[in-house]
Amino acid sequence: MFRDGDDLFARVAEHHDHTTVHCVFVDEAQFLEEEQAWQLARIADRLNIPVMCYGLRTDFQGKLFSGSRALLAISDDLREVRTICRCGRKATMVVRLGADGDRQGRLCLALPPPLGRRNGPRRARRFHRLHLKRVASSRDAL
Repeated sequence: MFRDGDDLFARVAEHHDHTTVHCVFVDEAQFLEEEQAWQLARIADRLNIPVMCYGLRTDFQGKLFSGSRALLAISDDLREVRTICRCGRKATMVVRLGADGDRQGRLCLALPPPLGRRNGPRRARRFHRLHLKRVASSRDAL
């Protein structure tokens, strides 16, 4: 377990001095500080220990978490675990539910049809409204 300000490189290096560390797994990596992401890179490069991080890329508003931003910039390999929206399309956003169950942030997880001369912003907004109704009705059916 780690906290803000922890030196992950020092902690792993000290543990590695006493017993062999075969791999470092980090869950909820979006909450890493930028410096901690760089410390994990040093673990992989200097101690030759594989580091695997799991976490969200963006928050419910589509903004990158600081830990995710740093990891995306410096990671050697990136593998996306795809999630599926209730409508069957690729989920592109997370939805935050308040304590009262109300949705906050951008809810539509499906991509609108491509914009062109016939498909203007008005059609994209209509698509999102219709998609939200389908998602809500499928959720209510569960």
